[in-house]
Amino acid sequence: MNFEQIYSQTPGFSNRYISPEKLFSYLQTNLSDYIQQIGTSYLDKPIYQLSIGTGNIQVLAWSQMHGNESNATHAMLDLLVSLDKAPKMKEDLFSKIRLDFIFMLNPDGSERWTRLNAADIDLNRDFHNEASKEIRFLKNAAASKKYDYALNLHEQRTIFTTDGIHPATLSFLAPSENVERTVTENRKKCMAVIGRVYSHLKDMIPNQIGRYSDEFYPTSTGDNFIKAGMPTILFEGGHFIDDYTRKGTRKYYTIALYYALQAISELNSDFTGWETYLDIPENKETHYDIVYRNVKLNTEHECILDIAVQYREIIEEGKDEISFIPFVMEVGDVKKRKGWLEIDCTGKKFISETKYPKLDAVVSFTIED
Repeated sequence: MNFEQIYSQTPGFSNRYISPEKLFSYLQTNLSDYIQQIGTSYLDKPIYQLSIGTGNIQVLAWSQMHGNESNATHAMLDLLVSLDKAPKMKEDLFSKIRLDFIFMLNPDGSERWTRLNAADIDLNRDFHNEASKEIRFLKNAAASKKYDYALNLHEQRTIFTTDGIHPATLSFLAPSENVERTVTENRKKCMAVIGRVYSHLKDMIPNQIGRYSDEFYPTSTGDNFIKAGMPTILFEGGHFIDDYTRKGTRKYYTIALYYALQAISELNSDFTGWETYLDIPENKETHYDIVYRNVKLNTEHECILDIAVQYREIIEEGKDEISFIPFVMEVGDVKKRKGWLEIDCTGKKFISETKYPKLDAVVSFTIED
């Protein structure tokens, strides 16, 4: 039996949006023996850590450092639900590792579905300033014991592909410890784990696994943790064609999380094969959500151009799922980018109250035959 055969979605968590209160209630009802509160957010919402496993290999992981990135929270819930169906797999894994998982590090941002916390701070750029309460709790947790690995769990925008054609549904990174991007022993440890994950998933989602840029970011969490000696692996959940609610991404994110933990439990001091990591294609920034091609504007002179559109995600009051609002991002000769949806407007009518689409504004035009 392999993990993808037992994968199950956690009942009651079908939406991409997770309200903090719903998560807290679930944790207290279903996982009370494993959780403890490790702090509170800027707006005094609880921050919970789940601890599971009896093994000697210590792993720290956290989700929703950016509030609008819920895939990792779903993945951890789904991982536990799935492993409950396979007790032997669960025992094999958690007898070797001890996992401390911080759920929803940024509950204020998660509630508002924003990247930043309630004080408008990006936690992933606050490592040295410690202007946010939340980053201090994460750093305290990391300092509480000697962790063998950390998993820094995120999501990325729909703009990324692996090859200019296929979406980067999952991307991984062994972060650099310095501006020279030296391949250190700790980076090799991370690369070996990512290589194992890639080997498991590359046939499930062919051409949809990418490698995130390893540029050194002096203020970011992962770069500083690995610089301090803790091997840290970045996960990025991305786009799946025609799946903006990321249910497909969620599934493969969970599978990747399982195989990463399995690899950590098995590798010990043998990191041969780390070079597989270098086979993973680097992310490319190639797409918009929609590109309208050959749009003839309502101008006195003939003006034919392309209009590129990107969705922005917001949570509207009274709704329990995010809304996708189209914004105009580029107008002109959009030849360097493609659209996940391409609309040829040749011979069609551009209907708008203005002659030109306004940049960085909500789409207010329509296209009619």
